[in-house]
Amino acid sequence: MDTRAPEPPHRQPSRRGLLSLAAAAGAATALGGLPAFTATAAPQRPANSPMADASSLRPLWWGAPADDRSMIEQGLPIGNGRLGALASNDPGRELLLITDATMWTGGLNDTLDADGQFPYGREDFGSFTLLGRLTVDIPDHDLSAVSGYRRTLDLAQGLVTTSYVRSGVTYQRQIFASRPDDVIVLHFTQSGGGRYTGGITLEGTHGETSRRPQSFGAALPNGLRYGAAVTAYGSGGSVAVNGPRIDFDGCKDLTVVVSGGTNYAPDASTRYRDPSLDPERLARTKVRDAATHSADTLLRTHVADHRALFDQLEISLGTSSAEQRSLDTWDRIRARARDGEPDPELEAAYLQFGRYLMISGSRGSLPLNLQGLWLDGNDPDWMGDYHTDINIQMNYWMADRAGLPQCFDALTDYCLAQLPSWTALTRSLFNDPRNRYRNSTGKIAGWTVAISTNIHGGNGWWWHPAGNAWLCNSLWEHYEYTRSRSHLAKIYPLLKGACEFWESRLLTTTLPGTSQEVLIADSDWSPEHGPLDAKGITYAQELVWALFANYRAASAELKKDTGYANTIAALQKRLYLPRVSPTTGWLEEWMSPDNLGETTHRHLSPLVGLFPGDRIRPDGSTPEAVVEGATALLTARGMESFGWANAWRSLCWARLKDAEKAYQLIVNNLRPSTGGGNGTAPNLFDIYEVEQGRGIFQIDANFGTPAAVIEMLLYSRPGHLELLPALPAAWATSGSVTGVGARGGFVVDLRWRDGRPTEARIRSVGGRTTTVAYGGASRTVTLRPGASVTLRDFAR
Repeated sequence: MDTRAPEPPHRQPSRRGLLSLAAAAGAATALGGLPAFTATAAPQRPANSPMADASSLRPLWWGAPADDRSMIEQGLPIGNGRLGALASNDPGRELLLITDATMWTGGLNDTLDADGQFPYGREDFGSFTLLGRLTVDIPDHDLSAVSGYRRTLDLAQGLVTTSYVRSGVTYQRQIFASRPDDVIVLHFTQSGGGRYTGGITLEGTHGETSRRPQSFGAALPNGLRYGAAVTAYGSGGSVAVNGPRIDFDGCKDLTVVVSGGTNYAPDASTRYRDPSLDPERLARTKVRDAATHSADTLLRTHVADHRALFDQLEISLGTSSAEQRSLDTWDRIRARARDGEPDPELEAAYLQFGRYLMISGSRGSLPLNLQGLWLDGNDPDWMGDYHTDINIQMNYWMADRAGLPQCFDALTDYCLAQLPSWTALTRSLFNDPRNRYRNSTGKIAGWTVAISTNIHGGNGWWWHPAGNAWLCNSLWEHYEYTRSRSHLAKIYPLLKGACEFWESRLLTTTLPGTSQEVLIADSDWSPEHGPLDAKGITYAQELVWALFANYRAASAELKKDTGYANTIAALQKRLYLPRVSPTTGWLEEWMSPDNLGETTHRHLSPLVGLFPGDRIRPDGSTPEAVVEGATALLTARGMESFGWANAWRSLCWARLKDAEKAYQLIVNNLRPSTGGGNGTAPNLFDIYEVEQGRGIFQIDANFGTPAAVIEMLLYSRPGHLELLPALPAAWATSGSVTGVGARGGFVVDLRWRDGRPTEARIRSVGGRTTTVAYGGASRTVTLRPGASVTLRDFAR
């Protein structure tokens, strides 16, 4: 029987509606922490040198520059959290492909297609695009004319270095993206009496006409204004403007400074624009101000800022062989796959590379999208958007675990800035009669999103009802790590609005063969396979169950809306929770005993209760049959998939304490990508094979895989820590990790030898009491915030 109420009239969200929603959000949703490209105060310069002792560094290194035609696989990434680039490191022609996180086409995208879904193209929905291209040509330094070439990526200091010898002179260049000065710097030096002669060119990528050789500025069709600027200075020679470029002649050293950005503003009430901002003028100001300082001063300022985050976690998974250490990074990746021998220092470096990308790509601007902050053109697959059915969530699984809680803020602030638009679009468009996912109840409240979201408040590919719950659960988990009440107060309207959406959406049904009434999710699919209109899918049931639990905890902590929290508690109590199929023995995915999709599908949608949730636990608190059903489903999904899918599988096996399966999936992701195949590119970017012979860069595995490494070493939930739950044989001999975040408000330093912990230091960052478990034994630890305790003598 059709129980739907009459459909509400179809209305488009108006500017007035967005303004009123933004105002109604109030102080709790203030956009604190998400600045745009803007003028800033002069940075504080370090009083002492922050440079690390070179003997303590083991940078990644390569024996050849990147091919201009393969920058996404070979270019080395730099970034200051907003402004990024891929560097080629060619001695005769340095190429930087420059990005700004806000450089997007498209718009609100608030007109539905005939099927009730949003358009999904580069002009309507929009796409992440390049800001510009910088080239530094040094004609007499062609690769064929030099020897001893080497380039390095110093993860600890955020620095790309190139060195080579020409005519007996050693030349070196350093490239970095400074957050304090908001510029990219290229510094060219030499020892032995050499000189630099050549030219610098800065170009846009959208058909701009440069009015000045040092800068450009324009606007996209969506009204987004953007601009970039470059300057240069040197010694012992001359630097001068010459037509469309800057020439340098006979310089003993040369410093190039570039900056740029857009007039994007994280504010729905201004349609995500700052009309008063002139990006080209601001870029010129930033490079001029930076150029008043020496390259050494700029470098030290950058390194101090970078190390303040990078040094928050250190890790050793064991010692690699001298032969492994002697190989360049790409040869080392290939040797690991060819020989099958563990390379623990490479595996630790892969984790640190993920942390480097997080620091470089997620500070003071938008969150990391499908491509992070790095592009090689203006046509990234899936528009380089924000996918809310796993990818944006996976991008941030690592941040708190790996000692980078500050980098999570970009995701929080993005959701807050988008909330007024998401709410307006949901209330006016979700119950469109053509939308196959509309609420059968006819009611609508709160907010949700599509699978794809952009930066303009807009949605793209297909409505995604459960996406609001998954985003909220990610935001809540950050609170569990930090115990920050200010964060909780900021995200509270998001949690409450998502609950209101599900209160209006849930359906009552009677379980077959019983008189028991339960609440189930309305028509949806289990991303991204199977029937498109199933009710009660496990994916939605698990996410909503966790959302309701998290909202209730938030309400209690903030002492807000007690009556509504009681309403949500009553709904949660009635929620249907998935069962094990008597037909397959697997946890059911579609509230059906039959498997209705692909048995080896890349998504683990029905296992969100295992990871990232933890309702399903192999510790006796979950019925054994459910754990066995989840294990059987995970087994059926297989051990071979795309990078992000392998990372998710590894995390699930870590939760099930199967160390060798979790480790094998990490190893699978470290396999070299050749011919566009799945695996790791020469520059360590994860490559996703979209079709035979064609692979693309998708960044989520670069974060999901390191998250799996941490999860193997420490499992946490509020009130409980477990040491070394899934330590593989490859890392068991000895190792250590410091600065690991733990849910409940703690940070853990851990050492182990011969497969068991030898020392664990637990420090409170807001937590009070937790148990620390290993090998069936546990200890209770009570600390005040800021205090720590060190545990030793763990039972075998």
